[in-house]
Amino acid sequence: MPIKPRPAPDAQGYRRLFGVLGPSTNTIVQPDFDSLRVRGVTNHYSRIVVEDAQAISDETFMAGTLEISRNTIDAVRGVLTCNPDYLVMGMSAVTFYGGAEGATKWRDNIESEAGLKLCTGSQSLIEAFNAYGGIKKIAVISPYYPSANAQVAHFMSDHGIDVVRDECLRCPSWTSIAQVSTDTLRDELKKLDGDDIDALVQVGTNLSMTRFAAAAELYLGKPVIAINTATYWNALRQNGIADQIDGFGRLMAEF
Repeated sequence: MPIKPRPAPDAQGYRRLFGVLGPSTNTIVQPDFDSLRVRGVTNHYSRIVVEDAQAISDETFMAGTLEISRNTIDAVRGVLTCNPDYLVMGMSAVTFYGGAEGATKWRDNIESEAGLKLCTGSQSLIEAFNAYGGIKKIAVISPYYPSANAQVAHFMSDHGIDVVRDECLRCPSWTSIAQVSTDTLRDELKKLDGDDIDALVQVGTNLSMTRFAAAAELYLGKPVIAINTATYWNALRQNGIADQIDGFGRLMAEF
């Protein structure tokens, strides 16, 4: 899908206008993506309206994420009115569902509706693994429940990646995901790490981990990949923007 030419460049987004799709309950994606933004690229957040689910369980977590999926098209229609060049998905769970085939079908549906290409978190992780090289065994941390982590493992397996260990934080509401402390994340990464994995991976876009993942990468001596960092990095690279940024790990600084 070629990018439509403009009569004149946008005054601030003269390289690209990104339409960002994220749940209305998510308070982390928007500031994370703005922190990762480079000169001449602007982010235009369109909220996928969803209630702040409470007392989440394994079953209601899946149901809630599927509600977000169903409401995504409305957010797409909203952000298209600013004539973006490209779409970026700021919610990761549904982009893993159904393995590689399910993820591709989901992305194709959004792209068909929008007439634009869409960057998803799941595919961005695969691109990140390829950039680092040598990543075949991973450990995963998420704010999800076991049923959703199983979908992540299925997707990874379809791409030849083995999830050796995983941790579900089982956050009790959508907004509580953003309240997980750095202390908790540090403790969980220590439990997940081991000589039998090549990288640690965080999924769940409302979990704040872009800067902490970069710090953890230094002291653990292996890739620690935050989903928001991987997604925005991939969005830039898919648009031919190779700018590198320090402070967010090797992915943004080197690849």
